Amino acid sequence: MASPLPPSPVGVHVRAPAKINLALKVGAPRPDGYHPLATVYHAVSLYDDVHAEWAEPDEFELAVSGEGVEDVPVDDTNLALRAARLLARVHGGQDRLGVRLTIRKAIPVAAGLAGGSADGAAALLACATLWDIDLAPEVLRHLGAELGSDVPFALLGGTAVGGGRGEDVAPALARGSYHWVLAFGHQGLSTPEVYRRFDQLVPDPTPPEVPPDLMNALRGGDPYELGAALTNDLQPAALTLRPALRRVLDTGLELGAVGAVVSGSGPTCAFLVEDEEDAVDLVVALSAEGIARKVLRATGPVVGARVVG
Repeated sequence: MASPLPPSPVGVHVRAPAKINLALKVGAPRPDGYHPLATVYHAVSLYDDVHAEWAEPDEFELAVSGEGVEDVPVDDTNLALRAARLLARVHGGQDRLGVRLTIRKAIPVAAGLAGGSADGAAALLACATLWDIDLAPEVLRHLGAELGSDVPFALLGGTAVGGGRGEDVAPALARGSYHWVLAFGHQGLSTPEVYRRFDQLVPDPTPPEVPPDLMNALRGGDPYELGAALTNDLQPAALTLRPALRRVLDTGLELGAVGAVVSGSGPTCAFLVEDEEDAVDLVVALSAEGIARKVLRATGPVVGARVVG
């Protein structure tokens, strides 16, 4: 049941992580237009923050600040607002609910890191907590799947295997913590555009399966084995749309990364390194090359969306 009156004027603060795809295998489009996927998600320590406060009944407001704010919609196409409205409609009971959401972004927009999905996941959890709606994690993830393929994983976090169109997630058997360097592209990439190019390049793809060598590498916890197993069927499509990314990938490997992959639909390039010292060195070296808009360190896996503060 939802609380009809706000228990606290302070609100709820939720932090949700970015994801990279350690493996992304893509099949032929289904009749509904979605592509079947077999993917391995990995949550990393780059976060968006969503703060939820009570608003007047039926009022849903949104303000956004931070990374790429000019490219973030603040209307009902925003996943955070959609998440709040969905939760209020499905689980609000007889109460007329409202919320004021504030998003502080650090995850780049249209970067293959699921920043919008992180916001949707954070808003679901924040509103459920604010409105005192007690839902099991699997119920919250089911709601998230109605918003987008990556939202359930943003709630789950860690390292997980994804199926369906990505929304069917289960924790992967994995050990160890990994150090990553993320190089952001100068231009974003539209996910639908990347999939259209994939369909042109691969008109008859095989049914997608998670690569056994990558799962074995995760079980062993060896960064060298994992680096060699990173794979993304969308990478060739992203490289044809943004040819400069090939130089970014090649340069990172030449500078010492043990693995490199375009994350999701791109254009972020994710580099796996052996340890924290190598991560610091690679950030400095890649930044000096001037081939990426920004270069950051991250670690993974990290937990999914969670209430903080």
